[in-house]
Amino acid sequence: MRSKLAIQFGWLLLLLGRAHPERSGFDGPWTKDPSKFDNSYFLELLEGETEGPLKPPTDKALWRILSSATILSCMQRAVEAMCPGVVSCADILALAARDAVVISGGPTWDVPKGRKDGRVSKAIETRQLPAPTFNISQLQQSFSLKGLSMDDLVTLSGGHSLGFAHCSSFQNRIHNFNAINDIDPSMAPAFAASLRSKCPMHNTVKNAGSPMVPSPTTFDNTYFKQVLLGKSLFSSDEALMTTSGTKGLVSQFASSKEAFNEAFVKSMIKMSSLPGGEEVRLDCRKVN
Repeated sequence: MRSKLAIQFGWLLLLLGRAHPERSGFDGPWTKDPSKFDNSYFLELLEGETEGPLKPPTDKALWRILSSATILSCMQRAVEAMCPGVVSCADILALAARDAVVISGGPTWDVPKGRKDGRVSKAIETRQLPAPTFNISQLQQSFSLKGLSMDDLVTLSGGHSLGFAHCSSFQNRIHNFNAINDIDPSMAPAFAASLRSKCPMHNTVKNAGSPMVPSPTTFDNTYFKQVLLGKSLFSSDEALMTTSGTKGLVSQFASSKEAFNEAFVKSMIKMSSLPGGEEVRLDCRKVN
C-alpha cells in the first residue's frame, strides 16, 4: 500500500542533475535548470515541456509507470551524489516516510539516522510482517517480536490514514466470512455493500479496491473514526476493537488528532531505532 504523496517525494529528488542514457534512454537534464531544487520538474511535466524520458502523461498514468524500486534508486542516486557511502537505504526510506506524512498534513519528527542495510533479503521474511487478516493475538505477537507494544500497534495502525487497498486485502470480510455470515457482521452494512460492488466475488479487475479512508491523501485521525463506525477495511483494523485497551486508545485518537499525532511521532521514532543491518548499500536493489 503506497501513498501517492510518498511517490511525489521520490520524484522531488529528480529535480537535481541529469538522466543517464543507459538507464532511461535519455541523455540530458531532468529540468531546464538542474541546479535548482524546486517544483520546475512538475511544472514542465504539466505544461508538456519536458524533453526527458517522461512525456507528460495523465496523472494516473504517471503513477502506474513508477515502481518502488525505481523511486528508491532515484532517491539514492541523489543522496549518493552529495554524501557517497554514508546514508543507508533504510534511512532514505525512513526519511521519505516522514516527509510523506508531513506533506500529507501530518506531524514532523527528527528521524533517528545511522541505521545500516541488511545483507540478506528473502521474500519469505516478509511473512513476519502483520497481515491484514490478523486477529489481535497475531498482531500482538508480531509487534512484540519487534519490541513494539500494543499502544504502538494501535498508533502505527493510524498510518492507514493514507493509501489504497486492493480487494484481496479485505475480500475475506465481504464474501464467505464464515459458515453463518457472508459479510463480517462488525462492518457497517452500507459500507460493506459499497465494497462488494467494487470487489465482487470473482473480481477480474486488476487494480480494483478502495481508499483506506474517505480522504486517503490527508494524514489525520479519520482512520480511527472509521474504525469506530465499522467502516475499516482490514480484519486487523477491526481487531483493534476486540480488547478494552486497544479500543480505548482508538476512541482517544478518534476524539483528538493532537493525541494521535504525538503518539505517532513517538512510535515512529521507536520503530526507526530498531537495530539491524551491517552495511550501507551502494545499490538499494542488491547487497554490496
